[in-house]
Amino acid sequence: MNTIMRKSVLGIAGLAFAGGVFAGPATAHAAPAVESKPLAVAVQADKADAGKLIPHGVQGKQSRIDLDDEQTGNVKAIIAATKKADMDERAAVVAIATALQESKLENLGHLGERNDHDSQGLFQQRPSSGWGTVEQITDPEYSTMAFLKGLKQVDGWKNMPLTEAAQTVQVSAYPDHYAQWEKQAADLVTKHWNNS
Repeated sequence: MNTIMRKSVLGIAGLAFAGGVFAGPATAHAAPAVESKPLAVAVQADKADAGKLIPHGVQGKQSRIDLDDEQTGNVKAIIAATKKADMDERAAVVAIATALQESKLENLGHLGERNDHDSQGLFQQRPSSGWGTVEQITDPEYSTMAFLKGLKQVDGWKNMPLTEAAQTVQVSAYPDHYAQWEKQAADLVTKHWNNS
């Protein structure tokens, strides 16, 4: 009811302002509603919630790398896929931290002898483990959606430390390494959440 009333007041105030329909006391009473909470709520709706980004605090020493345009594009693709999957900023932080650990946000193809089995893409997913075809897992949107699908299946992932949630999906030989990227991942989500 409050929201409907606020929208009505905003609509009337907008008409009054645009067309000069109202004059005198009616405009004076409508003006405070225009300046109050509805506009602030609308602006904040797409803003990353800092309290949700790192709910457990960072664990251990944090790492940070400079990103080039390709890596930044991959960050934006991960955020866009997270929104498409109807998941929140915390899911984007977990996904970006995972991709930072797995590939440094580079969409890696097969690395020959340096490859971990047949792992490829941002998340180093393996076709032989059922993540998809090489073409699919080297597509940033597809690979992110596949990661997020796995994350959704982790019971209580929102209440877990990042490294535990990521490890449950990834099953890495180095389960604690995801934690070092949490701060940079949160910073990237804060910076790009509204632009993706």
